[in-house]
Amino acid sequence: MSPRDAIVERSTKETTVRVELRLDGSGSASADTGLPFFDHMLEQLGTHAGFDLTVTAKGDLDVDGHHTVEDVGLALGEALAEALGDKRGIRRFASITVPLDEAAVEVALDLSGRPFVVHDVEVQAETIGTYDSGLTEDFVRALAAAAQMTLHVRLVRGRSPHHVVEAEFKALARALGDACSSTGRGGTPSTKGTL
Repeated sequence: MSPRDAIVERSTKETTVRVELRLDGSGSASADTGLPFFDHMLEQLGTHAGFDLTVTAKGDLDVDGHHTVEDVGLALGEALAEALGDKRGIRRFASITVPLDEAAVEVALDLSGRPFVVHDVEVQAETIGTYDSGLTEDFVRALAAAAQMTLHVRLVRGRSPHHVVEAEFKALARALGDACSSTGRGGTPSTKGTL
């Protein structure tokens, strides 16, 4: 498969976001959103998926982090959909459970063209640095909607919000990396002939 990459820019009155994505990368990732913990999570996402990922965002953080986190999710989802193109030759499905100390999070996804999210992660609300742990669900919902994927996320166990959120991003990364990878067969992975 030829290099699969995308650049997406998204501007609203609340945020300006730029995402550069290469699916067949080396796991080189950087993020600058004004929310250091979120930057760390986006870097985990790129690194553990094996994507080259650069995210820059400027948002109305004086209000809160919601618009920035959600709009980064939308832009990243758009970039993912663009980089996947017609999805010929991809694995399409993936699932994994990722542990981080006492926490474990399970992610199962399908790059189906049908956006649907089940997010079964109840964690004590906490601000991690300047990041509201509750924004993680908003991020994954925006990502799945824009990428048009079916996504199930389930907390197996966990106590620390930091560990739970980080395990979720790492599990999402590993599942995305697997689902986007090539089977070497070249055809569309659907009996319908299209995704």
